[in-house]
Amino acid sequence: MRIAVIGGGLVGAATVHALLDEGHAVDWLDRSGLAAGASAGNAGWIAHMDILPLASPKVWRQLPRWLLDPLGPLSIRPSYLPKLAPFLARFVAASRGDRIEASTRAITALNGLSLPAWERRLNALGLSSHLRRKGILSVWPSLAEADAAKALLARQASLGIDVEWLDREALVALEPALGPKAAKGALYGSGCHVSDPKALTLDLGHVAMERGARLLAMDVVAVKPQEGAVALVTGMDSLALYDRVVIAAGAWSKPLAASVGDAVPLDTERGYNVTLPAGQLGLTRPVMYEGQGFVTTPLDSGDRIGGSVEFAGLEAPPNYARVDAILGRARRFLPDADLSGGTRWMGFRPSIPDSLPVISTSTRDPRVIHAFGHGHYGLTQAAASAEIVADLVAGRAPSIDPAPYSVTRFARRF
Repeated sequence: MRIAVIGGGLVGAATVHALLDEGHAVDWLDRSGLAAGASAGNAGWIAHMDILPLASPKVWRQLPRWLLDPLGPLSIRPSYLPKLAPFLARFVAASRGDRIEASTRAITALNGLSLPAWERRLNALGLSSHLRRKGILSVWPSLAEADAAKALLARQASLGIDVEWLDREALVALEPALGPKAAKGALYGSGCHVSDPKALTLDLGHVAMERGARLLAMDVVAVKPQEGAVALVTGMDSLALYDRVVIAAGAWSKPLAASVGDAVPLDTERGYNVTLPAGQLGLTRPVMYEGQGFVTTPLDSGDRIGGSVEFAGLEAPPNYARVDAILGRARRFLPDADLSGGTRWMGFRPSIPDSLPVISTSTRDPRVIHAFGHGHYGLTQAAASAEIVADLVAGRAPSIDPAPYSVTRFARRF
C-alpha cells in the first residue's frame, strides 16, 4: 500500500521502517524535518524498567512540595491553568487505585517489548552501535525515601527486571562523582541508553530513505478520509492521497486526530535540559535523582542534565530559569562537577493523563492509525509501537493486548 507517516521523530522513524519491512511504499511527512521536536533533545534512555504512570502514589507524595516551587520539578503557568483544566480532571481520575493498576499493567507490557524491539530494529539496520549498555542508576537523598521505594523495586524484580540495591559505599564505588547527598541507590543492570537521540533519529532517517522512503517537508493540517483513499490537507490547501495514514506527530497530533473525529486529551509537558561538554559530570551511566525531577545522561554529544514538567502549552516562550533550578539541584548531588557552559534546550512531551500512548486505528476510519502521546517514553516505546502499528495495518493481532492504548478509551467521561 501507499502509506503516509506524519511525524519526523523517533516514533515516526521506527514506524517508517516497520512499514518498509512489510513492503509498503512510505512517504514520511514533517513540517520541520527529522528530529525537530522532542527527539532532538530527550535524555536518551530506553527506560524499559519503568512501570508506573505519572499519576501514581510516587508522584502524589511529591506533588504538594513541587507545586509550591514555581521552578520545581512540576509547575503550571497560571495563565495556562484554564486550558489545562480538562487534562487535570482526567489526571485526577487516572489516579484512582484501579486506574493506576490498569495503567501500570499496560506500561509494563509495552515497556517489556521496548528493548527487544529496539535491538531487533537496530541490528537489522546495522545501527546497533547506537546502544550503550551501561545500566541505569537510581539514587535517593535519604534512607527513608529509599525505603519508600522498596515495594516498587520488589514488583519490578518480580517481573524479571534486573535491579540491585546499593548502599552508600557500593554507590560511590560505582560512581565516585556522587556526593554525600546520594544516600542509597539501585542499579538496573540491563538498563540502556543511546549514543544521542538526535543522531539516532537522523541515522534512522537516512537509512529509511536508502530503503526507499520519501521524506517530504509538508505541514499537514488535517486528515480527511474519502471513498477509496485518505486525503492529507496541507498548509497550502493541497491534497495528497494515501491508502493508509499514520499520525505520529507527537505534541502536534491532537488537531490531526480531531480532524478524523477522535477527541484525545493530549497536552504537552515542556521539558528542559542543558548539555555540557562530555565528561564534565564525571558519570559513566545515566542516573535518576529520585524525587528531584531530573536525570543525567553521558551522551556521546555531551553530558545532559534535564527533566522537569512544565505545563504552559505550545506557544509560551521557554523559561530557562528552570534550567538554572535543575543545575542547582544537580550541584547538591554532584558537588565536584563542572556545571558551567553548555547548550540549553526546551522540548514538548506529548502527554496523556493516564501515561499511555494512543496506538490504534481511528474510531471512524480504520485506514487512519494513531501512534502518539508517549509522554516520557517516546524513545523507549518507539520501536515497540512501530511493530504494533505494522500489525494494525496488516490486520494482525499484536503481540500484546492493544486495548489499553486504544483511542476508544476516551469515549467515557473520566
